[in-house]
Amino acid sequence: EVQLVESGGGSVQAGGSLTLSCAAFGFTSDDYAIGWFRQAPGKEREGVSCISSTDGSTYYADSVKGRFSISSNNAKNTVYLQMNSLKPEDTAVYYCAAGESDMPVVPGPLTFNEMDSWGEGTLVTVSS
Repeated sequence: EVQLVESGGGSVQAGGSLTLSCAAFGFTSDDYAIGWFRQAPGKEREGVSCISSTDGSTYYADSVKGRFSISSNNAKNTVYLQMNSLKPEDTAVYYCAAGESDMPVVPGPLTFNEMDSWGEGTLVTVSS
């Protein structure tokens, strides 16, 4: 069973930065994707970014491209989401999620549909 533990949420002013961490354990496949979703009050859940274990390739939603960066430290079984130039519209609960595959993972918008393990979420609040 895959387990995910997020940390690093908090409050920041617009233009500031935060880094979210997701410790991930329990994978049985060498090929999997870990990503971040977010959900703001009254809005649909949005897949923000994901990274492939196959080759470290990444995907970003247009709403965060150029501002957010996802990376992994395999020695620590941890994925990071560096969020820069934060905007009030980035305010949301951020969830780490993961999905295993029986083939190499090429991350894209559909990768989020295959994620079936979830963390509990961490709140990010950006004030103007």
